[in-house]
Amino acid sequence: MRHRALFTGLAAGAFALAALPVFARCENVTPGPRPQNTAREFIGETLDDIVARGTLNIAVYENFPPYSWEEDGTPKGVDIEVGRILADSLGVKPVYRFVQAGETMQTDLMTYVWRGGVLKEPVSNVMLHVPYNSEFTCLVEQVVFTGQYAQEIVAIAYRRDAYPDAVQSDALRHEGAPVPAYFRFDTVAVENDSISDFYLTAFPGGQIGPNIHRFPDMAKAMAALNTGEVMAAMGPRAQLQFGAGEGVTIHQPPLAGFALGSWTLGIAVHHSHRDLAYALDDAIVAALADGRLEKAYADYGLTFTPPQR
Repeated sequence: MRHRALFTGLAAGAFALAALPVFARCENVTPGPRPQNTAREFIGETLDDIVARGTLNIAVYENFPPYSWEEDGTPKGVDIEVGRILADSLGVKPVYRFVQAGETMQTDLMTYVWRGGVLKEPVSNVMLHVPYNSEFTCLVEQVVFTGQYAQEIVAIAYRRDAYPDAVQSDALRHEGAPVPAYFRFDTVAVENDSISDFYLTAFPGGQIGPNIHRFPDMAKAMAALNTGEVMAAMGPRAQLQFGAGEGVTIHQPPLAGFALGSWTLGIAVHHSHRDLAYALDDAIVAALADGRLEKAYADYGLTFTPPQR
């Protein structure tokens, strides 16, 4: 479900303005509908309020390793470290709100950033792990998209005993390792309704369909790979790396026709609070420059790719 929300958000941006010239990026785009009683009003807390209170309320996705999860009541993950960086920059403490992924990215932003839930839950000061797409920002005018902190990339994990002839050909790719065409014959695990699921399902001729094994999340997909239930798995590189067990290797082959093979991760703040958005973006820029963001990824055994800012 989380990646269905991600996919619909990115796809909306990718296709909405495909025929428009670059200089008119938002000129002919109608923003998404505003539900009843949600005018462009002041919502949430000011930067001064946050500093005076001493805490920054941060929305992160629940049960989403290696990015955000709780272990014995302790928040863990890359996005938890990003939240600490943001809070430290303001001289306050982070308070994490673990949230569920909705049907679309627009729904998540509405619920956790600019309106609140149907039960009148308050919005958070900032939401993490928001895919940044310059066209998508035109569709959600209630949100400031900023703080781009990393690049996410789709990759393929495979069992070395299933592909014994695979050898590393460069820093990213392995000669003889599986590419999508292999899955016409070989089994592959994906998260259900994820970007990888959509891509493989749409493979020409539908030839891959019978070999796709779908799981409720990427952690379960990687567990199936580790036990030999499938020969490969396809998904975001960080999740593959975090879930890879003994005898599993990851590479990044060319993905022909895959427009959504990579995307930038950033943060979202309510449009009323641009001063907060500017301050948090400055914190991200500083953490990129001094290596703290790269360290946040390395601490969880992950490869860091800086954003294309």
